[in-house]
Amino acid sequence: MSSEAQKLHASFPSAGFPRRFVSWVYDFLVAVAIIMLASAVALLFAALLTAFDWLVLPEGMDHAAWLAQGPWYSLYLISVVSLFFGWFWKRSGQTLGMRAWRLKLQNRDGSRLTNRQVFIRLLTCCAGLGNLWVLVDFKNKRAWQDYAAGTEVVTLSKEANQLFYWNEL
Repeated sequence: MSSEAQKLHASFPSAGFPRRFVSWVYDFLVAVAIIMLASAVALLFAALLTAFDWLVLPEGMDHAAWLAQGPWYSLYLISVVSLFFGWFWKRSGQTLGMRAWRLKLQNRDGSRLTNRQVFIRLLTCCAGLGNLWVLVDFKNKRAWQDYAAGTEVVTLSKEANQLFYWNEL
C-alpha cells in the first residue's frame, strides 16, 4: 500500500543528463576525499604493523609500496566507496551530490531501494558512465543502472528536497 508521500515522489519528473552530470562531479569529489581518508587509515594500519614488529618491510620498500603490491588495497578502496554510495542510496536515495542538485534515486513507484537493487546499481553503474545512456533514452531518461535495477532518478521540487530522510516511504 502506497503512502501519500510515496505517491508524490512517484510523480516527480525523471532527471536529465546535465543535472545528473553535475551531481556526478560533486559526488566524484566526495569519493576522492573518501579515498584519501581510507588511504590514510590503511597507511596508519601498515605503520602500526611495522611499529609493533608484526610486519617487516623488505629493504627499500615503504608502506605505500607494500599496500600496492597486491589486489587487497584496491579491493579495500572499492569496498569503501561502494559502501559510501550504497549506504546513501539505501538510506535516503540521495548522495551528497544528489542532494545538492535535488535528485533522488527511487523505485518507479516512489519507494526506497532494496539491498538487492543497491548491489545491482553498484555493479552496473560503470563508475557513472552508465548515465551517458540518458542522452540516448529521450523518452524515459533512465541510465543503464536504472534499467538493470528497476530504479529511476527524479528531480525533486525545492520543498521536497528539504526533507532529509524519507521515513514514511
